[in-house]
Amino acid sequence: MTVYARVDGPLGSMLLTGEETPDGAVALASLSLPEQKGAVTVREGWRHAPEAFTRVAEQLEEYFAGRTKAFDLPLAPEGVGTPFQRRVWRVLDDIPYGMTTTYGEIAARVGVSGAGVRAVGTAIGRNPLLVVRPCHRVIGADGSLRGYAAGPERKERLLGLEGALVR
Repeated sequence: MTVYARVDGPLGSMLLTGEETPDGAVALASLSLPEQKGAVTVREGWRHAPEAFTRVAEQLEEYFAGRTKAFDLPLAPEGVGTPFQRRVWRVLDDIPYGMTTTYGEIAARVGVSGAGVRAVGTAIGRNPLLVVRPCHRVIGADGSLRGYAAGPERKERLLGLEGALVR
């Protein structure tokens, strides 16, 4: 069963979705921001369950307040995306707080080159866990802030929060 909740934060009202696990817990499946390209929308049959996301909401609040640098949450998107996308997303998970990397560096880490960099960008753009999975830490080779599904202003704000702006 898919459950969802909305949590307000400095980037707007975030839509959280999760999958109930056999033990009754909820694993976070997506975090979408307002006006995000490809954002998840609530579907018929989903259950509104804000209580299921208390831990997520607390960790997001700590992150946005600058009191935590990492998320420790059960995540559900293993069944989401292609095997290639999941490889790229695992690399995103390894980018440290306050640091940035480039699309080309991610491509090299997953073993692609040339046109493969575009595929890496597409995979990053389909990341279902904005903020939690730090795709905002990926920048252009020239230091430009490009390619963030929720918009460059939000990417800049997240990198500023982390002290990672290159400007």
